[in-house]
Amino acid sequence: MLGFVEIEGLFGRVVLVAGPESLLAERAVDELVRQALIERPGASVNRLSASELDAGRLAEVTGGSLFASDTIVVVTELADLPQDLFDDVASFATQRSDDLVLVLVHPGGTKGKGLLDRLKKAKVPTRDCPTIKVWELPQFAVAEASLLGARLETPTAIVLVEAVGGDARAVAGAVRQLVADADDRHISEADVRRYFAGRADITSFTVADHVMSGRRNEALGALRWALETGVPPVLVTSALASSLRSQGRYSDLAGARLRDQEVAQRIGVPPWKVKDVARHAREWTPRGLATALQFVARADAAVKGAQSDPAFALEQLVIGVAEQRGRRPESGMGR
Repeated sequence: MLGFVEIEGLFGRVVLVAGPESLLAERAVDELVRQALIERPGASVNRLSASELDAGRLAEVTGGSLFASDTIVVVTELADLPQDLFDDVASFATQRSDDLVLVLVHPGGTKGKGLLDRLKKAKVPTRDCPTIKVWELPQFAVAEASLLGARLETPTAIVLVEAVGGDARAVAGAVRQLVADADDRHISEADVRRYFAGRADITSFTVADHVMSGRRNEALGALRWALETGVPPVLVTSALASSLRSQGRYSDLAGARLRDQEVAQRIGVPPWKVKDVARHAREWTPRGLATALQFVARADAAVKGAQSDPAFALEQLVIGVAEQRGRRPESGMGR
C-alpha cells in the first residue's frame, strides 16, 4: 500500500499512476520524480493538468527546454485530456523518447477509458492507488508511523482513526503531528486522546453510538456538548445515518457464515465495530431501522435550512430514533 518498487531506467518511459486515493497518487508521483532526478540530476520538471493541454502545449512541454534536454513531465487529471490528444499521448508509449519521462495521473473511473486501454495494451508500468478502506486505516496508520521511525500499536491506531475520521490524508497528517511531538518516538493512546479529544468526527459518532446502544440520556448529553463545542449539526445526522445503514446491512447478512473481516467489508465498518453491530442486532428490527432513517432524513433537511432551530431538530432526532430501538413489530406484521 505504501511503498513502490523502483523502475529502472525511467527515461524513455511512460508511467501511469491510476486510482482514486489522491494521497497515494501524490506519493507515487513524488517518488517517480525523485527516481528520475537521481538518474539525471539536470533534468527539468514540468507539472500540469491535462485540461491545460492542446497539441502545441503538449509538444512544448515534452520537447525539452533551452536549459535541459532531459525532461520529466507530470500530467495530472488525465481523465480531462481532450480526446483529440489521445493519439499524441499514446504514441509516447510506443515511440520512445530517451530524454523524456512522462508520468500520467488518472483519478480512476471510466472517463478517458479509451486512452487507458491503449496505455495498458502498450504495457506501460502502472502504479495503482486504490482507495484505502476504512478497515485498512489502522494498519495504514501503523505503517505511517513506522516510515517516520516511530512506533504505533494497532489498538492505539484504532483510537486514532476513530478520532480523526475515515480520510487517509487526515490520518497521515495526524500521525506526523504525533510523531513530531513524541519524545520517545512512541505514540501512546494518551497522546492520541490528548491531541484529538473533542474532534467533530469522534463527537458525532459518540452521539450515534449512544443512540444505537439505547442510551438516550447519554446521547442527549453528548449532543448538547457537541453543539456547544462547535460540531456542525450535519455531522451528527451523517454519523447516525451511517450507523443505521451499517446495522441494516448486518441484518441482511443474517444466517451467513462469515468471518468478522468479511462482515466488516460487507457492511462498511472497521472489524473492531462488528461485535457492537452484532450485539445491537437483537434490538433493531428492519421496520425500526427504516423508521429511524426517516427521522434522520427529516432532521438532515432541518439542519440544512428547513427549520430555524437545528438543536431542537437534533434532540427530536435522538429521541425519535432511540424509541425505535427494541420496538417489536406490530401484531400481524412480520419482520
